[in-house]
Amino acid sequence: MARLFAFVFLLQIAMAVVALISCLSAEPEQIRRLPRLVWAVVIVLIPVAGPILWFLAGRVRPGRGAAGAPRRPLAPDDNPDFLRTLDSDKARRDREQFERWEEDLRRREEKLRRDEDPKNPELRNGDA
Repeated sequence: MARLFAFVFLLQIAMAVVALISCLSAEPEQIRRLPRLVWAVVIVLIPVAGPILWFLAGRVRPGRGAAGAPRRPLAPDDNPDFLRTLDSDKARRDREQFERWEEDLRRREEKLRRDEDPKNPELRNGDA
């Protein structure tokens, strides 16, 4: 039973330390509801509930952004500006070039088939 109490005590201390570091290192726009100093006092003086309150109500959750703050995309495919550039002129030219290459490849393969098939004179004459 003493080990359980020691474990819970160490867990409480660890939570308080992590919450206090998070609170003191947070940017001002990442702190909600109360001033930083009040949050630090709540974390230190209220044993288990203080750190839990800080993580649930005191800081802006990662990925949500502060109220009024511009949100940054997390990945290029989430960025609307990046997605618009995919259909730019360069992308259109690249698609056209790719289509020309595919058509050229089809023509060359067809020519090779005609040249390799001596039994079928129709293919040799290009009537197919």
